[in-house]
Amino acid sequence: MDDDNFQNTRYVAKLTPPNISALYSEARISPLSLTYYHYCLQNGSYTVSLHFAEIQFTNDKTYNSLGRRIFDIYIQEKLVEENFNITAEAYGAVTPVKKIYNASVEQDILEIRFYWAGKGTTRIPKIGSYGPLISAISVEPNFIPHSEGGKTRIAPIIVGAVGSCLIFLALCVLWWRCYFRAKSGREQDIKGLELQTSSFSLKQINIATNNFDPANKVGEGGFGPVYKGLLADGTVIAVKQLSSKSSQGNREFLNEIGMISCLQHPNLVKLYGCCIEGDQLLLVYEYLENNSLARALFGPEKFQLKLDWPTRHKICVGIAQGLAFLHEESRLKIVHMDIKGTNVLLDRELNPKISDFGLARLDEGEKTHISTRIAGTIGYMAPEYALWGYLTYKADVYSFGVVALEIVSGKHNMSYGPATNCACLLDWACHLQETGSLMDLVDKKLGSEFNKVEAERMMKVAFLCTNASPSLRPTMSEVVNMLEGTTVIPEVIPEASTYSKDLRFKAIRDHHSQMLSQSMEGSQDHRSTSVGSLHGSSSASAHDLYEITDESYLRFKAMRDNYLQMENKTSEASQAKNSTSVSSGIGPSSTSEEDLYEINLKSPSIL
Repeated sequence: MDDDNFQNTRYVAKLTPPNISALYSEARISPLSLTYYHYCLQNGSYTVSLHFAEIQFTNDKTYNSLGRRIFDIYIQEKLVEENFNITAEAYGAVTPVKKIYNASVEQDILEIRFYWAGKGTTRIPKIGSYGPLISAISVEPNFIPHSEGGKTRIAPIIVGAVGSCLIFLALCVLWWRCYFRAKSGREQDIKGLELQTSSFSLKQINIATNNFDPANKVGEGGFGPVYKGLLADGTVIAVKQLSSKSSQGNREFLNEIGMISCLQHPNLVKLYGCCIEGDQLLLVYEYLENNSLARALFGPEKFQLKLDWPTRHKICVGIAQGLAFLHEESRLKIVHMDIKGTNVLLDRELNPKISDFGLARLDEGEKTHISTRIAGTIGYMAPEYALWGYLTYKADVYSFGVVALEIVSGKHNMSYGPATNCACLLDWACHLQETGSLMDLVDKKLGSEFNKVEAERMMKVAFLCTNASPSLRPTMSEVVNMLEGTTVIPEVIPEASTYSKDLRFKAIRDHHSQMLSQSMEGSQDHRSTSVGSLHGSSSASAHDLYEITDESYLRFKAMRDNYLQMENKTSEASQAKNSTSVSSGIGPSSTSEEDLYEINLKSPSIL
């Protein structure tokens, strides 16, 4: 374990002064779950020794002795200890205890998992992580491991080397063929689709944009540059050009055509058609004079617009109506997945139109887990999606809540960084809500010229939308009714601290830590943390995409299932109490990303 890594040290408990054996003076902890894997073991029987010592509580009669840590232990997915209490087993705190178990390895993998099932204390002696704690693990075989002689291993080595060379040569040939056929292959794939949109020739687009004159460039998105153009009939257009260097541009091109060509709504950007010619992939949209909502609110000062309160309220309601159409009213139920200010465009009358469907997905009901990649923008992704790949239309509801707060405050969600002790604008809004000074969030540019009732209503709706529990978030049709005042907003706003706060702001805090680390190393990355807009200046980056492979999915499958169980319990408790608060039984905890992928731990033996 790298002790200089903040992501590791934040979940390490240390005893100061170390009045116990060095093996037990430090321990790995987690608010919820710790899972360890040992790969490439010979199949057979093993003795697993788990070393524990409670170093966060004391034996005296002070407040520090009142804490209780209770968790379950699983080995090879079998429950071997239920409600395990280190202090009770060791007959006191700061006392080592060793538990020994037999384990059978059948597929070369040993799995050891410690899981907090909601028992014990969470705020005593102070708010902290009182989930699983482990000092060390050792694994010993109950047999004499066999080793192959040098002669018997020569043949496999030769076969492996020759096979690797052949595979490498085959891959080179395939790459060469794909490289020279990519241009024609891409065009054939797209032309094979039955496009529900008009087709433009490259000549028409060149004339309209004056051969893509840089003076007509109005933005740079993750998909590629965007140009303003004028068709022969006088129609002003925006042309979105596929970047030839974009590995995902082809997929996003098809995604946008497939999604938006069959959707018509006043609050969705209108697609006029596309151009597929040569190595060019172009999308032709209606041109929206006032660019993006993000630029109007907090872009460079010369581009900012003076948005009065009625206009802001109209924009917020319009975005909600567009999302309600996508989620509930359209023939295809769609999750946009990247709702943010740069993806909301404003027309001449400042009506909002949702754009950029490159990441959108169909709402497929039961198929809620994303097993390929997590894509979106830091600060706008719902916690259950950013942390576990659990995607429903409620992820868009969360993103809308963040955008609603931006509209009220005139501030970017990520403008409140670690310097203000707040992870983001939502974090700051939660603080103001807790202190009873929520009106301080309203944009100072409005002065006193705003409707306080509507402002308070919009902020309350934003808090409901950004609830850490998806089941407690409203639907977008309910949001529209609440914003328009036709539906009463629940008086009890979900608590914005402890468990909820940990979940919602974890990805943002990790992002801040990562960027701070890169800055200290002198290797600051200038890539944007957003996935492109139609007219805005944003692009996809490594900070937005989270790879989830089949192997890693197996590792955190149990974690996701436990989350869904807690989600169901939260929903049942909410209905029983007729309240929108997060169930207190969950506790103020969140599972760290490093815990889900942890393999090794310090050990006196082979781990």
